[in-house]
Amino acid sequence: LITLATVLGVALTVSMGRWQLNRAAEKESLQASMDAQSSKHLVDATALLAAPDPLTLVHQHAWLRGQWLADQTVYLDNRQMHAKVGFFAVTPLRLAGSDHVILVQRGWVARNFEVRESVPAIQTPGGSVTIEGRIAPPPGKLFELGSPSVTAIRQNLNLQQFQAQTRAPLLPVILVQTGPASEGLLRDWPAVNLGVE
Repeated sequence: LITLATVLGVALTVSMGRWQLNRAAEKESLQASMDAQSSKHLVDATALLAAPDPLTLVHQHAWLRGQWLADQTVYLDNRQMHAKVGFFAVTPLRLAGSDHVILVQRGWVARNFEVRESVPAIQTPGGSVTIEGRIAPPPGKLFELGSPSVTAIRQNLNLQQFQAQTRAPLLPVILVQTGPASEGLLRDWPAVNLGVE
């Protein structure tokens, strides 16, 4: 009986080890694919709009010109940067020469915990702007109690719901703005890393 238990234990351990190695290989492959995407040429609005599926451009760097739709800025709650909780400010950008809109995750800003309903003061330039960033899938969802909010402060951002609310032809990807802190926003985004180790 002890011998059988030992054999089963060894078999189970070997099986788990192989599973871990397979997972590591999958992650290495995916990380290599992400690194290859980020090393491709810069995407501009023309390339973005011409892509049959914009999701194929995820992780590529982009320079996009357009105009902010500042009155439609939303603040995604409970987002962290430097171990502090605050908001990700997300503002739609109408692409120059087009009616199409892309959501831009502009940066992180601290929350006022004394007046929880207040939105932070950030600057949003008027007129034409050029934004540098990387193409990304929509922001990840956090656990949310009750029905999704449609106010300026939200726990999550559903692209279909936002498109219906704004009636803007919204692209299925977002742009995560990069560069130094500005306009009251921090942009110390962590490097995209799958943790192969």
